[in-house]
Amino acid sequence: MNPELPSEARVVIVGGGIAGASVAYHLTLLGWKDVVLLEQNTLGAGTTWHAAGMVGRLRTTTTMTRINQCSAELYSRLERETGHPVGWKQVGSVIVGKSRERMQQLHRTCAMAELMGVEARIVGPEEARAHWPLIRHEDLLGAALLPHDGKVIPKEVPVALCKGAASRGARIIEGVRVQSLTHRNGRITGVVTHRGPIRAEYVVLTGGMWSRDLALRCGVNLPLHPVEHHYVVTEPIEGAFDELPLGRDPDLCIYFRGEGRGIMLGAFQKFTKPWAVDRIPDDFAFKLLEPDWEKYQEPLANGRWRIPALETCKFEKFVNGPESFTPDNNWLMGETPELRNLYVMTGFNSVGIATSGGAGKYLAEWMQEGEPTLDLWSVDIRRFAPWANNRAYLRERVTETLGLHYQMAWPNREFETARGIRRSPLHDRLAAAGAWFGVKAGWERPNWFARAGAGFATRPEVEYSFDRQNWFANHGFEHQAARERVALFDQSAFSKFLVTGPDALPALQRICGNNVDVPVGRIVYTGLFNARGGFESDLTLVRTGEEEFYLVSGTAQAVRDSHWIRRHLHPGERAALVDVTAAHGVLGVMGPGARELLSRVTEADLSNEAFPFGTSRRISLGWTTVRALRITYVGELGWELHIPVEQMPAAYDLLMKAGADLGVTNAGHYAIQSLRLEKSFRAWGADISPDETPVEAGLAFAIDWNKEFLGREALIRQRQSGVQRRLVTFVLKDPAPVPWGYEPILRNGTPVGYTTSGAYGHTLGAGVAMGYVKNEAGVDTDFILSGTYELNCNGVLHPALPHLRPPYDPDRKRILA
Repeated sequence: MNPELPSEARVVIVGGGIAGASVAYHLTLLGWKDVVLLEQNTLGAGTTWHAAGMVGRLRTTTTMTRINQCSAELYSRLERETGHPVGWKQVGSVIVGKSRERMQQLHRTCAMAELMGVEARIVGPEEARAHWPLIRHEDLLGAALLPHDGKVIPKEVPVALCKGAASRGARIIEGVRVQSLTHRNGRITGVVTHRGPIRAEYVVLTGGMWSRDLALRCGVNLPLHPVEHHYVVTEPIEGAFDELPLGRDPDLCIYFRGEGRGIMLGAFQKFTKPWAVDRIPDDFAFKLLEPDWEKYQEPLANGRWRIPALETCKFEKFVNGPESFTPDNNWLMGETPELRNLYVMTGFNSVGIATSGGAGKYLAEWMQEGEPTLDLWSVDIRRFAPWANNRAYLRERVTETLGLHYQMAWPNREFETARGIRRSPLHDRLAAAGAWFGVKAGWERPNWFARAGAGFATRPEVEYSFDRQNWFANHGFEHQAARERVALFDQSAFSKFLVTGPDALPALQRICGNNVDVPVGRIVYTGLFNARGGFESDLTLVRTGEEEFYLVSGTAQAVRDSHWIRRHLHPGERAALVDVTAAHGVLGVMGPGARELLSRVTEADLSNEAFPFGTSRRISLGWTTVRALRITYVGELGWELHIPVEQMPAAYDLLMKAGADLGVTNAGHYAIQSLRLEKSFRAWGADISPDETPVEAGLAFAIDWNKEFLGREALIRQRQSGVQRRLVTFVLKDPAPVPWGYEPILRNGTPVGYTTSGAYGHTLGAGVAMGYVKNEAGVDTDFILSGTYELNCNGVLHPALPHLRPPYDPDRKRILA
């Protein structure tokens, strides 16, 4: 390891914990030269050294599971490769459950494990105890057994990774503190250390809880905050040994494993404490916070219940180590939208050991290719806007995110803390009407509405379940209102942009897959594709002028989409993008009665001849003036009204009053989900992603194959060679179950994929879901329709019918006339 400080490097990695060491290791593995890693103290001295060292292979998505699998495989060979021991032991893991709901979740976990290439199975209480002989098992209903999980000695892993990187030419320099980042014209240019500057083409921030403040000094937002994470280590206990499996009891919010001849007992409490420090000390190396036995009373009591030997033993160590957490419990990764070539991999939410080995591989590939090589949206830094980096907001939210590791993974669970940061102008009106709000990208969005009457949830409160939840009837009422009458949807949280300038058209023609050179007032649905042909996003585009386009995208995609479009503008191209999300609210007026309702409050001619499907016009709406888009995401006649935010309340009040005799109904996003699934409308981030192409998703019709656009070559190759997976809509034959997404799909008894989204289709009278059917030999229409299908819902197989066309397809005149 070379202590000399270079004046320049191709890449400087800031932080020598396991994350930075993994990035250095994998960049050099790809052949990168002139890699410099700077650590302000000693390798692994920040958070890495006091981690619990548990490496589970299974996560909730295929991408995250792949990352953990890569970590485990790397750690298992690292000592042989580098000569430095990391203590890898494949001890397996046992996750116990003592409630029906927990066992449902474990059944879902094990069902997905097979599809993700992870061995897992459900065992009974006796077998669980056979693997962990010291646990009390009388109250258990069962457990999940994952035999290939393992553990490491955390502080040794970055040392071994750096040794591997150094053997390929990387310079690892300890005792150098980075004070600031340098940049010019929107691009990183290097770092300034306490020993002098280093010029660099790339900089990677992997400094854990120090990263936020360093990034903020140059205007880059990394929303993370340290919280206290606790575990204790016992004295030697009879029957304990180091090779005991990793144990988890999420119902009691505890984990446990062998630690030599003792036991490590840790906790992910439902709510924890932020480390309320204004600035992380630079010299906080191999240090801990003071033990907090008072806060640890409940986990300790739970541990003594599950492992009776803890009732009488002494504890040799109390670890209260600060770890950085993010607002959604997923880490931060990728190129920052503020500065080109500034990458981050930080904020690991207590899973840094299990994930960093694989995450470093995929960040290195991202840097090599200039875009992710697989769908990393759940950890992409671009999912957060600057508002999320507010310290007061972070301090409240992270108290909850630590506990999410062991809270029930309800399919629609909403955050409880730090709510109300972004609200529609209609928020108070909808709350008074009984809305139960969810949150997406900080926006409070109505999911469903409480309603008086037998069988309805009369208060806006949720009782979570993997089966029908307490709002089932309310959701059905709103769903049918859109199908049979008219419903109002507050969709103000949509991301919205204006792209203007003399070169706006050629730029968008190159960036978008569909033809956007259409007459003013026309609406175009289009995808934005990466080099692999996968969906970087999809959006609705309205041509509003010869040199002006209005773009509407998903709630969470504002930063991502603006970054993608700006990045692909050519130097000197005369086109500008402006985020106008906050300027416009959106009301969806949907249902057979939509034209009648709007006709009562506008002078505009809404006939099909004057206002055909796929067009947009400015119209009056009482005293307000709005942009009306004749489109639908629910499969019924309707208009999206894009309204100046200050006029939203007036427009809403007018429509509710004018439509009273038509049965106009407030409806929420749960109804949008079920309505769009009955019509097989895709959702980005669920049914389509950077890993799926329009050819696989059945959206090739929304491409202009006769023009050049990003991703075209890959899509043409795939179109010619055929696909190995295809998106299919499924309707359950049994009217009782509710699919939520992530249910395995079986064709003729063999797993062929999993559902990407699901809901109860009240018009169909059954659960409806979408998912990709996969086959290495190829997938065509005959392969799909010739199979017999089942969906594994909570461990029970339910027959399902496949559809390549929408299962709900009313007379098109009802929508287009």
